[in-house]
Amino acid sequence: MSANGKPKFAMYWAASCGGCEISVLNIHEKILEVDANFDIVFWPVAMDFKYKDVEAMEDNSILLTLFNGGMRNDENEHIARLLRKKSQLLVAFGSCAVEGGIPGLGNLGTRQSILETAYFTVSTENPGEIYPQTSYQAVEGELRLPKLNPVLKTLAQVVPVDYYMPGCPPEPHQISAVIDLVLQVLQGKAELPPKGTVIGAGPSTVCDECDRKRDQKRIKKFVRIQDMAHIDPEICLLEQGIPCNGPATRSGCDARCPSVGAQCIGCYGPAQGAIDFGARLMSAFASVIDSNDPDEIDHILDTIPDPAGQFYRFNLANSLLRSSKSAWKGE
Repeated sequence: MSANGKPKFAMYWAASCGGCEISVLNIHEKILEVDANFDIVFWPVAMDFKYKDVEAMEDNSILLTLFNGGMRNDENEHIARLLRKKSQLLVAFGSCAVEGGIPGLGNLGTRQSILETAYFTVSTENPGEIYPQTSYQAVEGELRLPKLNPVLKTLAQVVPVDYYMPGCPPEPHQISAVIDLVLQVLQGKAELPPKGTVIGAGPSTVCDECDRKRDQKRIKKFVRIQDMAHIDPEICLLEQGIPCNGPATRSGCDARCPSVGAQCIGCYGPAQGAIDFGARLMSAFASVIDSNDPDEIDHILDTIPDPAGQFYRFNLANSLLRSSKSAWKGE
């Protein structure tokens, strides 16, 4: 507890885009309840806090920490361990913390290839061919930059996590529901779910939330949504040849994307019981292919424009694959 009698709250942004921070603000007036019931002691993106402020706190003095982003560099891992030590409840908040997210696709390449792409391709003006340095001795003293790790890891691959809240970003109404639950727990009106529980999401799939009809149509090719001359507003997108990830993706978003004609891209992570998101999705895609011929099936699957991005856009770092062999070896 803080001196004002309120439990402490923290939020941190590691390797991610910042959308999770915005989603918290999108709970609108509910944010006033957070301020009224918690003492916000660490939220660098919103207020001026320093790492030394957290280091000076007693262990387990923070009741709740929402940690978004994956572990891409040594600073991310350092703060993850620090906040784990200081927090009673640590929540992997958003797809990047839970599954690795889109930054996790960097695990397909090596650290060196990522740096070369960032600093030496046609989109970058770098005539001096300068690489970022992790330290530099300036007149004022030594300056440091975080060191890029060989692969991105999920939060749970670095520290123990109490709860998982998926989504890119988590839906505001789901965040509000979790805040309400925590407040009820503080008031003695409810109990927390078992440690390790996925919160703010459903137990089923996006397909179960989707109103589109499935009538077992068979397809001969997959197509990009922008190449479709007409999209039937009532029929399952996958059965129209649009690679929709709904069959393998956890529910909780109210099927927002398919309901407006955009395919699900899998941001809520694997549905409950799925060991590997990509494998589950491949099985779903195979089920709508109109062929029993292995060669023709291979040809149809080859029409998926970006297989790695399709099957592991948000989940590569937490999948059975995790990374390329060269990246994992730190080459």
